[in-house]
Parts: sequence; C-alpha cells; structure tokens
Amino acid sequence: MKKSFLLMMLATSALTACNNNSRQSTTSGSEPALASTVPAAEDNVSQHDVVQVAMGSKDHSTLVAAVKNADLVEPLRKTGPYTVFAPTNEAFSKLPAGTVDGLMKPDQKDALADILQYHVSVGIYKEDMFQDGQVIGQVNSQNITISKKDGKVKINGTANILAAIPASNGLIYVIDEVLLPPKK
Repeated sequence: MKKSFLLMMLATSALTACNNNSRQSTTSGSEPALASTVPAAEDNVSQHDVVQVAMGSKDHSTLVAAVKNADLVEPLRKTGPYTVFAPTNEAFSKLPAGTVDGLMKPDQKDALADILQYHVSVGIYKEDMFQDGQVIGQVNSQNITISKKDGKVKINGTANILAAIPASNGLIYVIDEVLLPPKK
C-alpha cells in the first residue's frame, strides 16, 4: 500500500518534469518551433494541493469521501500552508463497525468535520521539527501530541507516519490510525 502510493507520487513527479521539459510552442508557416519560456494559460502539471493529492490516492478514498461529505474540500484547497495527517482506508477500517457510515449521515456532518479538522494543522511541520512531547494545535481548536523515540514519530501515542508527501499548499503525512479528538 505504502509502496504503491509512493510509486504513484514519484511517477507523477517524473511525468510533471518530463512535461515541463518537452513543452514547445508551435508556429505556422516556415518559422521553427522554439521552446516556450512563457507558462501555459492553463497549468495542468503544477504540484497538486492537499485535496488533489488525496484524491489521486486509492488508499485515501474514505478520507476523500469524508472530506467531501463534510464540505471541507474548498477550505483545504486554499493557500494554507497546512500539515495534514491523512489516515488510510485501512486506518478507517480499524474503527468500530458502523462508525464511518454513521459519521457520513447528514445529521453527523458537524461531528465528521470536527474529526477531520483534528487531522489538520495550520503551518508546515516537517518531521525533523517534531520533538517528543510536542503539542500542536489543530484546526478544530484541540491539540495533538507528538512522541518521538529512536527517530520514529507517533501522533497521540498511536498513529505512525507511513509517508510524507509535499503539496502546493502544505505537507501530508500518511498515517495508519484515525485521530479522534478528546471528548469535550
């Protein structure tokens, strides 16, 4: 799962680099085609934002469906920067049976949004910046706690970071657990 996601991201980066190097302008008549130094009006090869990255991952379809259901797509596409802790589909499957389906119901939209916002920090937190015991405020006004031992990072003592993926408006950490906010 981790390898396929990382391979997909590397392939996307490689294709982006190839596309950027092969762009040429064409002219009519006998003028030679010259390499374009002017960016195209529509840029389809730029680095994707955090939502687009998640949408491109088969391992995050549950997260994407939840983000859409909670009407958080547009807020997460804004400038940021954000650090997003993105649980995999497998992480969601570890929740008690019926939890995800229950949260997707219209009357649970606020609870779903609260959980999803608990996975987002304003600012970019690179892995080498994390310190054992560090507390980071989340968008839902609650905190997560970082633990670091032997170079391995855990969030709230349970979630492991599987991969880090840069995005145009932040950084995504793929994690293996869903972070549940403390009871208010």
